[in-house]
Amino acid sequence: MKHKLLDQARHEYSPQRRIAALIVEGIFFLGILPGAVIYFSSLLDRLLKLPSIAFGMFNLLLGCGLIVAGLLFAWWSIYVQFTIGRGTPVPIMATQQLIIQKSYAYCRNPMALGTMVAGLGLAILIASISAVALVLALAALLLVYIKLVEEKEMEARFGEAYRAYRKQTPLIIPRFRKRS
Repeated sequence: MKHKLLDQARHEYSPQRRIAALIVEGIFFLGILPGAVIYFSSLLDRLLKLPSIAFGMFNLLLGCGLIVAGLLFAWWSIYVQFTIGRGTPVPIMATQQLIIQKSYAYCRNPMALGTMVAGLGLAILIASISAVALVLALAALLLVYIKLVEEKEMEARFGEAYRAYRKQTPLIIPRFRKRS
């Protein structure tokens, strides 16, 4: 099974198939997941009688700012995966080459970082403590997946080049200074 997934990841898909995969993924990450966070955080806030973290215009400005910044960073990484890497974030349509250019020069998982930042922006925008907790829990699960599954797959596909990249590039907290 593991070898079959690696073989699928090494297969280059047409731009049309990659765009179709991105559309499906976009529906999930831009529609279903935020909708679920809003819905379930509302339920949890009422059930646990949690106070709102509403600070008026502050929530609007900070929340929208984080959403926009997070989405732009995530979309930048997806664009780089699609163009330079000739792949997608979908594991079976993985990039065909190791990407170490910007945005991947700052951290190994800019798409995950952007998604987390946008999620926190949403939680602040809707002024929900439980939404913050849900976003942090989902972020923790994503990081566990990255460490246990994705990094092993990347090492199997790209070998020493990935190990060297991993050694000099942080996992999620960006480093914006030049490498020595």
